Amino acid sequence: MGGGAAVALGTAGALTWDKTSRLWWRLPGVDQQRREGEVDYADARWLAASAANLRTADRPFDYTVDRIVIHVTQSNFATALKVFQDPLHAAAAHYVVRAKDGAVVQTVRELDVAYHAGNRAYNERSVGIEHEGFVDRPEDFTDAMYRSSARLAAGICRRYGFPPDREHIVGHHEVPGADHTDPGPHWDWERYVRLVAAEHRSLSRGKSG
Repeated sequence: MGGGAAVALGTAGALTWDKTSRLWWRLPGVDQQRREGEVDYADARWLAASAANLRTADRPFDYTVDRIVIHVTQSNFATALKVFQDPLHAAAAHYVVRAKDGAVVQTVRELDVAYHAGNRAYNERSVGIEHEGFVDRPEDFTDAMYRSSARLAAGICRRYGFPPDREHIVGHHEVPGADHTDPGPHWDWERYVRLVAAEHRSLSRGKSG
């Protein structure tokens, strides 16, 4: 159901949305204000994915967010961003992290359901983070990338109130029904989760991060 649902019911005697009763509170995108170029992570740059690669929503009010899905682009940074802008690609993640310096680009608002996990339920409940590189090239997973992604992930965990652990931070290959292998055998899960947990503790103490 989308924004057109209320219009379709707009006949005499039909139900209408009322802010007090919040009759339509579960319809995607009805409450949250959008500003062009706005990001959910202060250190991110905005570059919008095609609207065809996501579904407008009102998370976490319509869908609980309790997962982060870790991806590897299998391409360079520029190509990943380009395909997310392609409506025929039919996929996009919320964030892309660059290898050389950890720069972060947000392409989908966390409010919205990005088509990144290959599983509808996981798309609705998760935030997807892409990492520039190839699964068979361990050199692509730089210290700058790990640390930058960990700061990003810690903020997501804190925003939605779930712990920074391996139950809630999963690889694309662990999503039920997924046919992808990323982030692959060279992704250092122990290191990454340790970094996320440290950043999460720092945020909980009220420090910047």
